[in-house]
Amino acid sequence: MIIPITDLSRPEVQLYSHLTEAQLRNRLEPDKGIFIAESPKVIRVALDAGCQPLSLLTEEKHLHGCAADIISRLGDLPVYTGSRPLLASLTGYELTRGVLCAMRRPQLPSVEEACSGGRRVVLVDSVVNSTNTGAIFRAAAALGIDAVLLTPTCCDPLNRRSVRVSMGTVFQIPWTYIPSWPHPGMEQLRSLGFKTAAMALTPEAVAVDDPCLMAEERLAIVMGTEGDGLSRATIAACDYQVVIPMAHGVDSLNVAAAAAVAFWQLRK
Repeated sequence: MIIPITDLSRPEVQLYSHLTEAQLRNRLEPDKGIFIAESPKVIRVALDAGCQPLSLLTEEKHLHGCAADIISRLGDLPVYTGSRPLLASLTGYELTRGVLCAMRRPQLPSVEEACSGGRRVVLVDSVVNSTNTGAIFRAAAALGIDAVLLTPTCCDPLNRRSVRVSMGTVFQIPWTYIPSWPHPGMEQLRSLGFKTAAMALTPEAVAVDDPCLMAEERLAIVMGTEGDGLSRATIAACDYQVVIPMAHGVDSLNVAAAAAVAFWQLRK
């Protein structure tokens, strides 16, 4: 159902142009929450993963171009289309490849469901930068991590920028929130058979290529916030404290880069 538009203030397209991330997420009624997937590649990955589309917004020239196959999968859902000058007024539009799709937020699995059968998971604690969050998801999907767990204070993985930076991998790897951290979340992971490894700069830390660490059958890699890292309580509660050896006096890596190194070294 192709619907030409000439004004982004129309009520039916305001979710693309005027609603904040918090309004889209709809904390009061999570089952009615929405997220926006940007770019044809990301939208295709989301559809393949079973995400429920609500509408599409695209430049006119893409109707029979890069958005044609996506439109064919939408049935009778509305497809709003406008000129490039109109859509270019959207913040960040140049990064969308001219195609945006509003989708229903998926129902998240339980921690037990997300970790079922997994041997390597990552616990992301209080990482608030959407670029870092998306990069962690991309590295996790690419480097053999079976699930991503997040504390409630983390950035929303379905934030527009996070989804875009992840290249859609937020739809390819199981993820969910762990309700309370470090306790009783730590005990919950142990009950599922996981040892925990805190990535932390401490004197007691072992190197990321430590043979005993790498031999663990089930391991949860715990990554901390960008500024302060992990709390003392979290570090003390973990089974391992782990460091990536550095050269030239560099003390640490960005959390997303450190995650990628750890995932590669500790993969099963």
